[in-house]
Amino acid sequence: MTQTDQTIWLTQDAYDKLQAELEDLKGPQRQEIVARISAARDEGDLKENGGYHAAKDEQGRIELRIRQLEDMLRKAEVGETPPDDGIVEPGMVVTFKFEDDDDDEAVTFLLLGARDVEPDGLAVYTPQSPLGEAINGRKRGETVTYEVNGKPQTVVILDAKPYTV
Repeated sequence: MTQTDQTIWLTQDAYDKLQAELEDLKGPQRQEIVARISAARDEGDLKENGGYHAAKDEQGRIELRIRQLEDMLRKAEVGETPPDDGIVEPGMVVTFKFEDDDDDEAVTFLLLGARDVEPDGLAVYTPQSPLGEAINGRKRGETVTYEVNGKPQTVVILDAKPYTV
């Protein structure tokens, strides 16, 4: 793997949100789940204790998310907000439409290095995704063709502007 494959490009805002989520999971949420497991354990027979098993499952999900966040933050490269010059790059909110789409429905997403971040409900594409690779460095108004599962897709970049909170 190259350094680029391992690096996760994040805006400062995205990095801060992931860091806050990690702190919450490692602190209050972890303590709450330990208390729930302890209370369920005190109820007796663990074989048929639904509360205990549910709490243990939740603990597993929390610990998995903690590991994911720690890995992402370890690989993170925090960049400054890109300039508002209409050029697609990480940290930009991109709007495009498929050239052959008759209903003119535009798609908007954030080009960012981490899929687990969905600021303001925006979809996130990485620069390593087929679409991300194809449009990274391209300008507003350009038409770009790329392949998905061996089939060509053509998109028109309608807009590219910096993501702001």
